[in-house]
Amino acid sequence: MADVARLAGVAISTVSRALANPGRVNEKTRRKIDAAAKQLGYTPNAMARSLRVGKSNTIMIILPGSLYYGVSQIIPQVLQSINKALIQNDYNLMIANLDRDVESERHILDLAFGGTVRGAIILSSKLPEVDGRSLANASLPIVSLLLDMSDVGLPSVVTNDREAVREVTAHLIRLGHRRFLYLAGPEGNYHDVERYSGVIEALKEAGLSESAVVRSGGNLDYQQGVDIGVQAAGDFADLADKPTAVIATSDDMAISFMSRMQRLGLTIPGDLPIVSFDGSPVCAFCSPPLSTIEQPVEEMGQAAVALLLAAIDRSEQEPKMRNVIRSRFIQRESMTAPT
Repeated sequence: MADVARLAGVAISTVSRALANPGRVNEKTRRKIDAAAKQLGYTPNAMARSLRVGKSNTIMIILPGSLYYGVSQIIPQVLQSINKALIQNDYNLMIANLDRDVESERHILDLAFGGTVRGAIILSSKLPEVDGRSLANASLPIVSLLLDMSDVGLPSVVTNDREAVREVTAHLIRLGHRRFLYLAGPEGNYHDVERYSGVIEALKEAGLSESAVVRSGGNLDYQQGVDIGVQAAGDFADLADKPTAVIATSDDMAISFMSRMQRLGLTIPGDLPIVSFDGSPVCAFCSPPLSTIEQPVEEMGQAAVALLLAAIDRSEQEPKMRNVIRSRFIQRESMTAPT
């Protein structure tokens, strides 16, 4: 910083102000300082600044286990959106994997209680708790993303899972389908509960009973969506009264299921239409292109960051607890009326 000050012909304190609060320095001086910093290749030390002001500029995002999500690109898209929004606001992103083992949870809580991070975004997972400590008690701004935790006082950014699946199921019913195979996520999981409820609501509205849908899965995590689809193919083969349409709760499930059905000689959508949830870009390149409910991951990531930074800055005393960003149905060639 002293080198930058000498080259720009200003005091070190002026350089400090220009870098930390550009609005406090006149435009001509700021341009000189910027030019000198670029010429010298100067980069402010974020850690040193954090120590000086006594506040971390790191935001932690807590992921629900492994980064592996098969063909689905939802998690990388969410991370990209959050990272971009944080960088624009001079924050750094720290990724923490929550494998639900004691050591993993203890490490995350040590970071939170030790002042290493300024805030946390928890992605589709419950709050870490171990040794009598909970992330909720770390005096840290927290936002939940993809999982609605507004009932426990945590600002949440979610999509309209139930409504989106209800509308797609109703569309299939209008096409003439009356028997469905539902590829399920882990039983009791927020997303599976919401999406399956959407199917049931659509059936009831059409005067159909819950027996019109057969559930497959329920014992594997969404990260194992490819395996869920493979298992569902076996379940479908064992059914005497075959469903005429398939609703998968993730793209991974749909793609592996579709592959197995085609290997058995069935055509998609001629013999069996299918629709999924997530909206991974890869769906457009499947054979046939896969109809899917696209989650607005970029908008959701931006909304989560905005909520968190507002809490950090205390610019919003009473944040909206449940923030819903609607998904978008993309109909492609994998859906058709029953033959």
